[in-house]
Amino acid sequence: MSKVKTIAEMKAEGKSPEVFFWVGCAGSFDARAQRVTKALVKILDSVGIDYAILGSEESCTGDPARRAGNEFVFQMTALQNIETLNMYEVKKMITACPHCFNTIKNDYPALGGNYEIQHHTQFINALIAEGKLKIDGGGFEGKKITYHDSCYLGRVNDEYIAPRKVMEALDIDLIELKRSKKNGLCCGAGGAQMFKEDEPGNTRINEKRMDEIIATGADIVAANCPFCITMLGDGAKAKESDVMVYDISELIVQSNNL
Repeated sequence: MSKVKTIAEMKAEGKSPEVFFWVGCAGSFDARAQRVTKALVKILDSVGIDYAILGSEESCTGDPARRAGNEFVFQMTALQNIETLNMYEVKKMITACPHCFNTIKNDYPALGGNYEIQHHTQFINALIAEGKLKIDGGGFEGKKITYHDSCYLGRVNDEYIAPRKVMEALDIDLIELKRSKKNGLCCGAGGAQMFKEDEPGNTRINEKRMDEIIATGADIVAANCPFCITMLGDGAKAKESDVMVYDISELIVQSNNL
């Protein structure tokens, strides 16, 4: 895996990245989500795309602050990011976090941040469709795999096709959950719930979701969101289940031995 350049380093070389990678807080600091960041970097390297990140100049998008009701902190953070992105003339972006994707796509334009942003499953699906990314489609023989729709990619932004197209290219026999797509069940972390304690007396949503996953007989559950991966992983531990939780990009890395 090559050293990832910051956009400042590329600009200093007189170059501009073909695509800008918004890493996000989880992808930067959470040990589990960092594995997804590395998987996406391996995919980008394998297809020879010039990309860059902000590095230390990247801040939280402000999503948790806005969902928790702190509009002042959201706007302060968002405006700082927009100023930085506009300074570097960023146009085309990708991110592995549906929460970052949603905020930059739907909230930033009102504050002067207009960017063409794709979730990494959309970007990867386009790479496959264009023939730039070849999928070996091996490594999952005999494995039952199901897929969890994240709320912020699915119900909020109506994207259900791209992740499934990628898994189809992986030659995976997908087992759909009873509650999927528009009827999918939240992992329990959205709306800033990731950062607060459970309310007394409530059954944990991630454990309910894991019960549904276990009922399919799946060995693996694929996801597309760092929050979902954390919540589903915790649900598996609580249920003492052997179900493995992977981001879709990690499945590609495994299949292609990247």
